[in-house]
This record gives sequence, structure tokens and C-alpha cells, in this order.
Amino acid sequence: MNARRTTLPRDVARGLAVFLWLSMLAWARPLMLPDEGRYVGVAWEMLRSHDWLTPTLNGLPYFHKPPLFYWITASSLLLFGLHELPARLASLLGAWGGAMALFLFVRKWSGERIANTSLLVLLCQPLFYVGAQFANLDMLVAGLITATVCLLADAALSIEHREPCAKALAAAYACAALGVLAKGLIGFVLPALVIGLWLVLRSQWRTLWALMWWPGAVIFALLAAPWFLAMHQRFPAFLDYFFVVQHFQRFAGSGFNNAQPLWFYPAVLALLTAPWLPWLRSLSLRAPREQVAPAHLRGLWLAWIVVVVVFFSIPHSKLIGYVLPAVPPLAALMAEGIAAWKARAGPRHAPWRMACSMAISLLTTFAVVTWLAMHPIRSTKPLAQDLRHAMAQGEHVVMLEDYYFDVPFYAGLKTPVAIVDEWKDAGAHRDNWRKELADAGRFAPGVARAVLQPAPGLVSYLCQQRHPVWIMGSTSSASRSGLPVSSSVVAQQGETTLWRWQPPEPGARDQQECAGRPTDG
Repeated sequence: MNARRTTLPRDVARGLAVFLWLSMLAWARPLMLPDEGRYVGVAWEMLRSHDWLTPTLNGLPYFHKPPLFYWITASSLLLFGLHELPARLASLLGAWGGAMALFLFVRKWSGERIANTSLLVLLCQPLFYVGAQFANLDMLVAGLITATVCLLADAALSIEHREPCAKALAAAYACAALGVLAKGLIGFVLPALVIGLWLVLRSQWRTLWALMWWPGAVIFALLAAPWFLAMHQRFPAFLDYFFVVQHFQRFAGSGFNNAQPLWFYPAVLALLTAPWLPWLRSLSLRAPREQVAPAHLRGLWLAWIVVVVVFFSIPHSKLIGYVLPAVPPLAALMAEGIAAWKARAGPRHAPWRMACSMAISLLTTFAVVTWLAMHPIRSTKPLAQDLRHAMAQGEHVVMLEDYYFDVPFYAGLKTPVAIVDEWKDAGAHRDNWRKELADAGRFAPGVARAVLQPAPGLVSYLCQQRHPVWIMGSTSSASRSGLPVSSSVVAQQGETTLWRWQPPEPGARDQQECAGRPTDG
């Protein structure tokens, strides 16, 4: 008990320092499109609609992912306002939780020196640091997967040492449930595969059976099931779309974006952890047992890395963020290599080598963050802020042949926008924003008819409005959509223009674009 009281203040200070480090530059760049704008936009819609159950994208039910990220982000926006730092809080919490879970687990079973080194190596990884500041679901679920694996491994080792493990098991099942609410089935499938492979390779069958704990299953069901049941009750087609289309078809199909070869993730990990890779060679060195981690932990790290890399290499669609759950065990493995080298060569020879690895990692990290801040990817923040300052109550927004995901967030829009495009068979297109909205429209056909406007219908839509309308798009899309010549340019950003269309006065309608068209007046 006294030891716990002694370490608690240090752990609190360490946890605070880790969070401050991860969040240090999270405010420095606008939201990137499409991912950050999309997911933060869904959270903003949840907040503005006061409907915390149904995620919506432009007012349409959006069931690509479960709601935990949106709940955290919407709560953060409610507390701290519409800014980039609170918009990225869910990812920051995921990274922080994963890092602290790894540290606490390694400290318990390998000692504080290796735990500190593991934490240091992890926090210096460019992939981990940038992922912590990227507002999508990948880091949140990666952190929960890390916590679940560490808790299950802690319970397994406690069982083998005949120590109590109920608290660790309860926390593991709770984290697995949150992982499912973060990004679906991988929240418990990946931890189960990692721990299962690790224990099977060690022939720990009794331990594996003991981890299948019925109170944990109850905890898991109580946390994870209610939202899925609520959505199924509201939308009978939800379960088929969420599990069959967005899980199994996406995993096994080839019609989705971002197709990459089988070697993609090994190459990504090797490239982005290159400054620390030489330390892995030290794992073959013989060193005193008391100065290195137990051998079975090395097996855990290897099983963890292999499961994550192989699992995500199977689908054709691959994104860099998917492999984030493999970074913590890789950092722990590198820390073991550092410990083995220190034990063999002596502590005096290690600092300069570690300093080189750390310096290269940090320079790479800051170079990436600086480049992203100076070259925001497709951000329309300046136009959205112009719109926010100029737009009056009751006025609407129309987007031409594109959906600018970050505009509702930065402009603080209170209602969905109308999107003018060719919507016929949009759901049959390859994985893109049109398909996302067309699929979402099937769950709310009435809303879809209002916000997904056919390409020839721009003028008809405008003539039904009593208030001025703000229009966003490229000049080519404006030409194809038949933008009225009376529309005035308000602002431009690159190829995107913001126009304002003023409804003609009633007495002048016969001389304007709305002559002979139905209006709302």
C-alpha cells in the first residue's frame, strides 16, 4: 500500500506530461479532408441536433462507424467550443490511454526501466504522435485495443502466478466493449486473436479458458449492446448494413478505395520506425535475466505485431492508420532491445545511440506536423469562416458537385446543406462521398429528397427560397449546374468559390431567373 501511495503522484505527473506532449501541436493545423472533416462534422451534427444516438452526415443517418468517437468529440466541442484541439480530443485520449496502459503493464511485469524506455520510444514515434493528433477513429480504437491486450495479458500472468485478476478482467472486457463502440468488431476480435495466439504458443490452455469469464461477458454486453439494439429498433436495415456491408464486405471485397499490396504495412512500419529499428538486433544478445524482460513478454509483443499486420494486410483497402495498434508492442520490443544492449555493453555507451534515435524521430515528427500545418489538405476553413461571419439566420447553403466536409463545423451551420449533383445510381459508384451520402439517404428518404438535389434542379431549388442562398463550388461545377448569373462572388479559395444569390423582388420575378417557376411564396 505504501508503495502505491509513493508511485501515485509520480504516475499522475507522468500521465499529465504524456497528455501535454501528445496535444502540444494538435491546434496548429486545420482539419484535413475528407476524414477529419467528416468525423468531426458528424460529431458537430450530433451536438447541434441534440440527438446523441443517431450519427448523421448532412442530416442523413451515417452508419459506417459506431458512436464513441462522436460522443467524445461532441462532448468536447460542447465544453470547449468549435476549435481544432477539442475536435481532436478523442484521438488524444486514445493515444494517451494506450501509452499509459503499455507503461503500467510493462512496469508491473518487466520493471520500471524498461517501462520508461517503452514509453519514451512510443511517444517519439512519428506515426503514433501524428495519429494522436488526427481526428478519426483509428487512434481511439488503437488505444482501446492496446489497453484491452495489456489488461488481458496482465490477467493471464496473474492467473499463472496465482494472483487475483478479477479487476483486470473486468477492465479488459469494458475496454473491449468501448473498442467495439469505437470502430466495430475489431475492438474485441484483435485483442482476442493476440492473447489467444500468445497463450496457445505457450500451451497455456487453462489460462486461456480462465480468461473466458462470464461476468466479463455481462459487462461487455451491458456496455456495447444497447446502442446497436437502439439503432436496430429505429432502422430495421441497420444491422445488415453495419455488420455485413461495412464489416464483412469491406474486409473481403475489392470495390473500396485505397487498394495496396500485401507488403504495405510491413513497409510502413519499417519506414516510420527506422531510427529505432537497429535496436531490434540487440534482442539476440545474451544478458543477465534480471536486466531484461521475461521471455514470455517478448512472445506477447511478437504475437501482437504479427496479428495486427496480418489481419489488416488481408483486405485490399489499406490505410496507414489501421496499423496503429502494432506500434505499442513494437515500441516495447525496441525497449527490450535497448535494455539488452545496455546490459551487454554497459550504460555508458547507450545514451548517445538513444539520443541519435530520438533526435531523428523527433525531427521527422516535427517535419511532418509542420508540413501538414503549412499545406492543409483540401481545407476550406477560410471560406467557411467567411460564411460564418456573413450568413444571417434563415439563410441556407448549397454545394455544387461536392460535399465540403469541414464547412458545417467551421461555419457553425445549424441545418444540413443542399448538394446539387447527379444522384442517379450514386450508391453504385466506388467508395466515395457520393456513395456515403446515397447510402445514408436510404435510411431517411424524406431528408435525402430535401438535401440531395438533382443537377438540373439548382434554379428550381433557389426559387423556392425566401432568403438569400450561399453557394459553394468550382466555376466548372457552377457552369454545369446552371448557376444564375445574378449570383455575386463573395470569396474565393483556390478553385472553390463562395457565391451569394439574392431572391428577386416579387415585382421583378418575370424578368429574373425565377420567371414561371414555383416559389415558396
